[in-house]
Amino acid sequence: MDEALLRTLVPTVIGILVRRGADFAAAEDAVQDALVEALRVWPEDPPRDPKGWLVAVAWRRFLDTVRADASRRRREILVDAEPRPGPGTPVDDTLALYFLCAHPSLTPGSAVALTLRAVGGLTTRQIAQAYLVPEATMAQRISRAKRTIADVRLDRPGDVATVLRVLYLVFNEGYSGDVDLATEAIRLTRRLAAVIDHPEVSGLLALMLLHHARRAARIRPDGSLVPLAEQDRSLWDTRMIAEGVEILQAALARDRLGEFQAQAAVAALHADARTAEETDWVQIVEWYDELLRFTDNPVSRLNRAVAVGEADGPQAGLAALAELDPGLPRYTAAAAYLHERAGDTATAARLYTEAAHLATSVPERDHLVRQAARLHSVS
Repeated sequence: MDEALLRTLVPTVIGILVRRGADFAAAEDAVQDALVEALRVWPEDPPRDPKGWLVAVAWRRFLDTVRADASRRRREILVDAEPRPGPGTPVDDTLALYFLCAHPSLTPGSAVALTLRAVGGLTTRQIAQAYLVPEATMAQRISRAKRTIADVRLDRPGDVATVLRVLYLVFNEGYSGDVDLATEAIRLTRRLAAVIDHPEVSGLLALMLLHHARRAARIRPDGSLVPLAEQDRSLWDTRMIAEGVEILQAALARDRLGEFQAQAAVAALHADARTAEETDWVQIVEWYDELLRFTDNPVSRLNRAVAVGEADGPQAGLAALAELDPGLPRYTAAAAYLHERAGDTATAARLYTEAAHLATSVPERDHLVRQAARLHSVS
């Protein structure tokens, strides 16, 4: 791929987006996202018209951002415009909307996608990344879901499992970026736990609390990511961790294990370790094995491979990783980490560089670039 060509096209593409109505900063961000996508796609599928390709992808990224911002602003305006509560009981219909969008006439996957788009405020691209599918595929799925319920009365709420999946994905998107979105997912899950007595609802709430307790330690003042092993654990919210552990223990005591309880158990083991070196990786691998009994999620298998590398050594981790699809998100980054643990710094540096090209966010890309530069400097 001609990276020099990419660099020469950047000012032109930014100018086109600005003429179409984007402000300069937003145009720069959109073009940056398009460049990351080009680095991922072009080596295997080079476009016939590079400039046209970049313009189309950058403009789509810009529109997604505008729509997501507009959706959040509408929610903020609605909140600000609400009158002060009188003597009556305030009503929040958000959770009810989640159930209505999870309509029985939709498949669970379509119901989740539609709810994330219509109620959660996520962009089609964000939802596609969560499902590990192309953006165009997800757009078609959401369109089909809208057509399916276009002439259906929304008077039959969907099942709890679908709503839990939506809340989980909304939280994940918020945890990786917008803290307010994560807080909203926790709020709604608390409300759900208050009206539905089910261990998996409690498991999801515990999982959210245990992850959210680390939010202050995940980002440096300059905006760069801090890996779990390097986080300042004194910044973790111990009260939130204690609440999450208590909720999890009560759920596990009911002996009705599920996917979210197993994930929460992994998070609790991380939270319980006073230092990264004290992490009980053997138990974490066991909990991932339990998790995989409920869901054959490729991301869970990837996380398990890394945990195996910590528990049984990097070679064991690489062997577990070799059983997975190399096209998985963060596969290359995991391979780089395990090769570094194994002492193969040359391979690790190369893989960190490749992983940076595949990164879907600027902070993640910058972190991987720094990892590669660190290893190059000592080799």
